[in-house]
Amino acid sequence: MLQLLGSSFRLVLRGLAAWGVAWLLAGCAGLPPRTPEPPTLSIAASPATPIGRAAARLNAGPDTAQSSVRPLVEAAFALDARLELVRQAQASLDVQTYQLGNDKTGRLLLRELRDAARRGVRVRLLVDDFYTAGMDRLLLALAAEPNAEVRLFNPFVNARDHSATRWMEFFGDFRRLNHRMHNKLFVADGAMAIAGGRNLADEYFLRAEGANFIDFELLMAGPVVPEAARIFDTYWNSDVVYPVAQVASAGGVGVEALKAEFDAATASDRAPPPPALPGTDLLGDPPLGAQLADLGRVKWMRAEAHAAADSPHKALGIGSTDETLAARFHQMTASARSDVVVISPYFIPGEEGMARIREGRARGVRISVVTNSLADSDEPLVNINYNRYRVDMLKLGVNLYEVSTRQLKRNRQIRDLLKKARGRLHAKLALVDREWVLLGSMNLDPRSARLNTEFGVRVRSFELAQALLYAYQLDDIEGVYRVVLMPDGQTVQWIGTGDVDNEVLDSEPDSSLLTRLQLLLFSWFVPTDQL
Repeated sequence: MLQLLGSSFRLVLRGLAAWGVAWLLAGCAGLPPRTPEPPTLSIAASPATPIGRAAARLNAGPDTAQSSVRPLVEAAFALDARLELVRQAQASLDVQTYQLGNDKTGRLLLRELRDAARRGVRVRLLVDDFYTAGMDRLLLALAAEPNAEVRLFNPFVNARDHSATRWMEFFGDFRRLNHRMHNKLFVADGAMAIAGGRNLADEYFLRAEGANFIDFELLMAGPVVPEAARIFDTYWNSDVVYPVAQVASAGGVGVEALKAEFDAATASDRAPPPPALPGTDLLGDPPLGAQLADLGRVKWMRAEAHAAADSPHKALGIGSTDETLAARFHQMTASARSDVVVISPYFIPGEEGMARIREGRARGVRISVVTNSLADSDEPLVNINYNRYRVDMLKLGVNLYEVSTRQLKRNRQIRDLLKKARGRLHAKLALVDREWVLLGSMNLDPRSARLNTEFGVRVRSFELAQALLYAYQLDDIEGVYRVVLMPDGQTVQWIGTGDVDNEVLDSEPDSSLLTRLQLLLFSWFVPTDQL
């Protein structure tokens, strides 16, 4: 249960400390009745907009059922693509995210969305409410723009301004608030979209001073985009989503004062633009603006692509488990004939997952898993359950790798990107038979499967699979520890990669003794099925 509750070890402990006072909130007001509103729908792509014209040119050809895609491997290019789409948009921007940071990246994007709304672009911003503490006035100011709307998924109602008081409400209304919207989607003019694992905060774009996340997204045009837009509409119009003004208060501050606060908070000194990009990214692609200015310069990949998501009512505990994104994922990986590569920051297979692994290995399917090491996980409690399956996976012949900042920085390219910061894996990817690529927001853990809503895209493209194998060096993997069984068959060792020494460790790499002792203590007292 503890892993499902907290965003970090410290927050979990804070929440437990607040348990004793959670009853104080039991008598507070719950969610107010949702004000009935007519549904609003996405605006279809049109050749009347520059993005619409570019998408039409990209998808011109005999096979109109295929979409055009380009991978966004590097964080700086992913942020630049968003900014380019916002600035070129003329009809609509639909943005859905789990986390909008109250930092330079989050504020930069808020300012850009506000400016787009003032140009006449319809802006719809849908944010999960878990990380919005202290942001009500910024969101209310954006929503006050004539062409902008902001809605919150499964919102907090009481004492919204502070994380500590939110934790009290969380435990007081645990059954409802433990369900979150983990989806990430960005749609411009109904013609181009970005999907993947990045939230809209500094650490997802290598702009944080401390830990940063290594992630992946896909830029898309073609039939997959209206599929994604319809999913956005389903969430936007669901009864789990509330207009920000219905649950948040400006504390008596008027609209003009809110807008002045917004201007100050999103000014360039507090929300600076990112530095200039190099000419091309790791795969040789120029920034999106250069691509749109000269569509013949870069050949986008043409492929069958489809978007899918959990129902927003998963947050209410409604719906069949056979219809979840996790169920679709397992159906795809179960069809593998030769090879499955899974990249997930949190990996807890559970007994059902282990049965699927046994079945795949019995058919001769090669299975490789890349996940975070204990030292580099932002959810160290996940390792309690992951560790329980590690030996059994290795006995079945699974190739198991754990990401480590120390190992990553032996790769010059990654070292230059991370500088002094830690690098944590956040990408959610699977490659099936080097033919199908599965990507999105879903982790391979119980929270994604049972509690959170998730969004994903499946792409049938050998070319995209090869690009990812190259980008992440998955055929000759570096910057990780390879986990192997020791001769006793019951314990594991970690073998370094990427240098001539390839050090061998008998304990969790780069982790402190205190961390290991804490996790051992929790593993004794927390049941497996409650993590």
